[in-house]
Amino acid sequence: MAERAEYRIVSLLGEGATGRVELAQAASGQLVALKTVHQHLAAERSFRELFRREATAAHAVGGPFTAAVVDGGIEDGQPWLATEFCVGPALVETVTTLGPLDPPSLGTLGTALTVALSALHAAGLVHRELKPAHVIVTRGGPKLIGFGAGYPEDATGPLGFIAPEQLTPGAQVGPPADVFGLGVLLALSSTGRNPHGSGGAEKVLRRTLHEAPDLIGVPGPQWPGFIAHCLAKSPADRPTVPEALAWCAGQAAPVPWWEEEPMFGVIREHEDEVTELLGLGESDPEIDAATDPEWQV
Repeated sequence: MAERAEYRIVSLLGEGATGRVELAQAASGQLVALKTVHQHLAAERSFRELFRREATAAHAVGGPFTAAVVDGGIEDGQPWLATEFCVGPALVETVTTLGPLDPPSLGTLGTALTVALSALHAAGLVHRELKPAHVIVTRGGPKLIGFGAGYPEDATGPLGFIAPEQLTPGAQVGPPADVFGLGVLLALSSTGRNPHGSGGAEKVLRRTLHEAPDLIGVPGPQWPGFIAHCLAKSPADRPTVPEALAWCAGQAAPVPWWEEEPMFGVIREHEDEVTELLGLGESDPEIDAATDPEWQV
């Protein structure tokens, strides 16, 4: 296991409630998203235990559609985690580029996301924050990121994307909450809109808890019913992840849309931007390998 100091920091990717995330490069050339826990949280015993538990579980998550955990310093004074850096557009840019997905493309996306959720749940993790920024479309397909970083179990994510039970004090939050998030992502990808509306928090909260989702424009005769099933208010009324996987796989296109134009070209543009950021030429084999998900271990 490498020391955090052995990673060269390239740029800041973002900062949230639990930590700071930076693009970094190992001596081998591998690119990682390096998350370092905020100092004040590192001093809290309960958070450190949560981070230790989730980070350990995240190491066991595998599969083609999740960002692999490659390193970490769980016991360091300021804990950190290094995960595969996924190069490509986030889901919102994908929908902007392609327009709303048609039924077969939606099935392909749903299959990839449910495969990713299956891997998370098998490791004992619940994502709890499925939002467009946590789905990166790479040349190998969508990659689910943002898990295993110690989100408190009672934490709430962005309104409109989280399940009713996450907004209900004392309610149990388990895999059905991720199925709800899946439904939101599928609705957004097929209409360009959040099914729980936009604008003020009060409106979004009310629709999430008490009103039927807006599924106008969801294509095909079957997709509105399936997505509505995923967005059921009660966790018990939603399909399980295996059921959702089987359903989406039955609707999927024979050729994934991320392997075709214009999406493949957009992905390559993102790869070129990372190459430029690192200050290396386009043909540098180390970077070409680092941006290929199949190269990552």
